[in-house]
Amino acid sequence: MSQTQEGNYYPDDEIDLRELFVTLWRGKWLVIVTAFIFAVAGVAYALYKPNIYQSSVLLAPAQEEGGGIGGLASQFGGLASLAGISLGGGSSNQTVIAKEVLQSRAFITGFIHRHELAIAIKAVKGWNEETSDWVYDHSVYSPDTGEWLQDSDGKSQEPTDWELVEAFKEDHLDIGEAKDTGMITVSVKHYSPIAAKQWAQWLVQDINEHMRKQDVEEAEASITYLEDKLKETNIAGMQQVFYQLIEGETRTVMLASAQREYVFKIVDPAVVPEEKSAPKRALISVISTCLGGILGILIVFIRSFFVGSREA
Repeated sequence: MSQTQEGNYYPDDEIDLRELFVTLWRGKWLVIVTAFIFAVAGVAYALYKPNIYQSSVLLAPAQEEGGGIGGLASQFGGLASLAGISLGGGSSNQTVIAKEVLQSRAFITGFIHRHELAIAIKAVKGWNEETSDWVYDHSVYSPDTGEWLQDSDGKSQEPTDWELVEAFKEDHLDIGEAKDTGMITVSVKHYSPIAAKQWAQWLVQDINEHMRKQDVEEAEASITYLEDKLKETNIAGMQQVFYQLIEGETRTVMLASAQREYVFKIVDPAVVPEEKSAPKRALISVISTCLGGILGILIVFIRSFFVGSREA
């Protein structure tokens, strides 16, 4: 049995570390040159990329009044459901809805058009810190004429709503939530630190206004419906219920009209960032140098393998 084991033992299959070191030493200049080329390319790429700034605003869910709609919902929720009226499910549900609306295609499309951000999203490639002006991509947009240019096929490069929303969500918007506290962070990235701060402010203002307006419209529609139903009934008990429901919806309209921070309250407002958030130039340079060194080592080993195969 020992003879069989000795017969299956092949010393040539072992990795000779000394031979590997010798191979690397012989090809050291190839590794060094490759790493140097990648390092230069990485530095050039890092310097070419413009600075990107990020401004964030910390939000807390606005607290709902305890004795308002919530109290009516517990008392008359069943009747209101039969009548087709929603008395609200609490501030937590409203916060979840507002967060989803903030990321929805319809809201972002309206936000972009309302504040005329299409050019800043798709036609700008940088920011001049000295003059505080946009750096336009002149192959896409002409700031002199204010027109979108045509591509090689003769088609206008003016972006569609779909392209604007995709670019905004991918390159500029980031929404995070702390599961333990419920705090929400809305972050906006852009070449311009001023624009990043302004857009973050606009997002919070617009989502609060959107949800406030929506709730007011729903409450006013409910009031109209309840008043019509009130005229149709002569039962004193039902009339009392309708009066209280109308009172609750009226309170909703009044509170919504008085509150600026309707769904989200600003805990920490957005500010103009003084430090860039990207690109990480040092990290890019280190990674590119490491990749160059790894590639150089692979080339040395592959070349050594083929040379050894030919000699054999």
